Amino acid sequence: MSVLAAFAVPHPPLIVPGVGHGRESGISATVEAYREVGRRIAALAPETIVISSPHSTAYLDYLHISGGPGASGTFAQFGDTRDGSVVEYDEGFVHVLCDAADAEGVAAGTAGERTPDLDWGVLVPLHFVQEAYEKARAAGENPAPYRVVRIGLSGLSPLEHYRLGMLVQRVAEKLNRRAVYIASGDLSHKLTEDGPYGFAPDGPVLDDYACRAFEAGDFLALLTADAGMCERAAECGLCSFQIMAGALDRTPVDAELLSYEGPFGVGYGVAAFTPTGPAGSDSARAFGEQYEAWRMREMEDRRADESPWVRLARFSLESYVRDGRHVRGARDLPDDLAAALPEELFSMQAGAFVSLKKDGHLRGCIGTILPTRHSLAEEICANAISAGCRDPRFNPVEPDELDDLVYDVDVLSEPEDIAGPEALDPKRYGVIVSCGGRRGLLLPDLDGVDTVEEQVRIAAQKGGIDPTEPGVTYQRFTVTRHV
Repeated sequence: MSVLAAFAVPHPPLIVPGVGHGRESGISATVEAYREVGRRIAALAPETIVISSPHSTAYLDYLHISGGPGASGTFAQFGDTRDGSVVEYDEGFVHVLCDAADAEGVAAGTAGERTPDLDWGVLVPLHFVQEAYEKARAAGENPAPYRVVRIGLSGLSPLEHYRLGMLVQRVAEKLNRRAVYIASGDLSHKLTEDGPYGFAPDGPVLDDYACRAFEAGDFLALLTADAGMCERAAECGLCSFQIMAGALDRTPVDAELLSYEGPFGVGYGVAAFTPTGPAGSDSARAFGEQYEAWRMREMEDRRADESPWVRLARFSLESYVRDGRHVRGARDLPDDLAAALPEELFSMQAGAFVSLKKDGHLRGCIGTILPTRHSLAEEICANAISAGCRDPRFNPVEPDELDDLVYDVDVLSEPEDIAGPEALDPKRYGVIVSCGGRRGLLLPDLDGVDTVEEQVRIAAQKGGIDPTEPGVTYQRFTVTRHV
């Protein structure tokens, strides 16, 4: 056996009557679609239900799989102590899955669980599964009990999430388990101004994108979704859906979008994917391989279009990581790069920040507010090395990461004093918040930073400053961004 079916579902706690107290009627289409999911799972009577949740234990560089004999949880944090679940984990499945991950070099396992209690990303789908099982038993049916495998998400690449899903498929086949996959995750959290997270233009765009992917069974779209769009839309389920896609690798499926709603400012999509042929029988659905080819083309195109400022930053960091060599001037550069650089890089001084991203996530960012070197070129070279190797939030960049890095180089204007936040615009100006020798800076035009309040809060937090304390001062600056 392998994966019998897979479902993408949201996890709003208010959909549970003991939490919603009637508010669940506002998303009745989601409720009915969820009940259909429960009915289908009860009819399939799986031995194992694999559930991935954004609210289970999560790490930046590790996919956590819950270990031990089982776990329980309730909706107490949402005011409902009566509803919840007690599950038995499929320890044999977990053991083989962890061994497979270790053998394949996938960073996944049972280490470091911080919160063993079941989270609401697991509890909400289990509520509807349990409801369906109870109804089946009341009707004289007797679906066999199931055990659970619980998986958290990570900051790893889409491909790594997909690869873990492929291992779920492989383990189900190896153990001859009747398995169902549930990918728990909401879509955008920024659909309406009056919603709990406000509005972002990318919110509806993301939800339309995801729903079209669900409806078409286009799992490649789930892997290649623009990371900036996803961050601006404040989605939470994409990585969960990517693992699900891997669990159906090379498998022909019947794809159905059962419902979509977003009345409370958060997107709730319910989709079902039913295999129509054996796992491994459809090479056109080898989406992991397709993603790797897409990623290679994307990086080649990006490099071909890089500005001279970015090429300089990249050469500096790569030289240091690979050879331990510092690039300090034109004499250290290859002839073609030296010829491409504008004279102003060597004749002017300015503060500069170098930002690194990997798979759409920040990988390092270090810079200088005012010039500290003889030229802007030297400033960029030094800060590229610092961003890659001295940002205290991250481990130093390894040689095998270099080809996957995307660079931004921001050249700063000289900061100017302002009276207060009312003179700011987060798209146009960066901000420096200072107080008593402490200082926090935030660059302008960052994904997910849409308001002055958010910009000031983050900058102040970086400097260990309470914006309401006396003596706080503000400066603003502009940047010229090179990509």
